Amino acid sequence: MNKLNLVLAIFLFFITSSQAVAGDDGKLKINEGKNNGNVEVKDCFEKVNRGIFAFNQVLDKAIFKPLSKGYRMFPQPIRSGTSNALSNLGNVVTIPNNVLQGQFKDAGINSARFVINTTLGIAGIFDVASYYGLKKRDKEDYGQTFGVWGAGPGCYLVLPILGPSTIRDSLGSVINIVGGDAWYNVTVANDTQYFSEADYYASRILNGIDFRAKNLESFDSLEKNSVDLYASVRSLYLQDRYRKVRNIDKTTETLSDDDWEELESQ
Repeated sequence: MNKLNLVLAIFLFFITSSQAVAGDDGKLKINEGKNNGNVEVKDCFEKVNRGIFAFNQVLDKAIFKPLSKGYRMFPQPIRSGTSNALSNLGNVVTIPNNVLQGQFKDAGINSARFVINTTLGIAGIFDVASYYGLKKRDKEDYGQTFGVWGAGPGCYLVLPILGPSTIRDSLGSVINIVGGDAWYNVTVANDTQYFSEADYYASRILNGIDFRAKNLESFDSLEKNSVDLYASVRSLYLQDRYRKVRNIDKTTETLSDDDWEELESQ
C-alpha cells in the first residue's frame, strides 16, 4: 500500500469513527451562542498531552521565546517582508484547499497573488498584489478541509514542538508528506537543483518564530492569568479551529497571524 492509499484508508476510518470520540455522548459539542465557538472535544490522551505540553513549554522558554524577542528587535520593514514571504509561500497549501472546499473565487485570487508576489514582489517579500486590489485571503489547510467535509476533530492531541492539534488536524498535516505541499515536494521529497531540505525546515522554523513574536504579550498575559495553562491553550486552540472551519471572521487570543503593520497600528 503506497503512502496515498494509506492516508486515504486512515481518513476513511477516521471520518466514520470521529463522532464516537468527539464528545462524551459520541457527538461534537458546540455552543454557537454569539459565535464563540466553545467546543468540547474529548481529551483522550490527557496525561500524555500534559507531559508533551510541559516539554514544549520548556523548549519555548529556553529557545523560541528568546528567539522571538530577538526577532522583534529587527526593524518593522524586515519583519513585514519576512512575514509576507512566508505568507506567500503558504499559498501553495491554501490554494488546493480553496479548491477542495469549493472556494473557487478565493483559489483564483490566491493563485494570482502567488504569481504576482513571487515575481514582482521578489519571492513574496513585497505584497504587490494588494496594490492591484487582490487582498489577502484567509489561510486554509487540509485539517480545515476535512472539517468542511464533515469530519469531526476527534481526540485532542499535543504534538512535540508543533503544539496543539487534533486527530483530524494531524491527519491533515500528514497529507503534506504525500504531495499536498508543493514547497515540501521541491525541497524534501525531491532532489531539486535550486532548493534543499534545509530550505523547507528553515522556513518552518522561521514561520514559528514569526508567529510566536506576534503573540508575545497575549501569551504572557494568558500564562499569568490562567489557573490551568494547559486547559486554557486547549480551549483557545479548539475555538480557533472551529471558527476557521466555519470561516468566522474573529481572531482568537494568542493566535493572531495578522500583518505586522496591522498589529503595530492597533
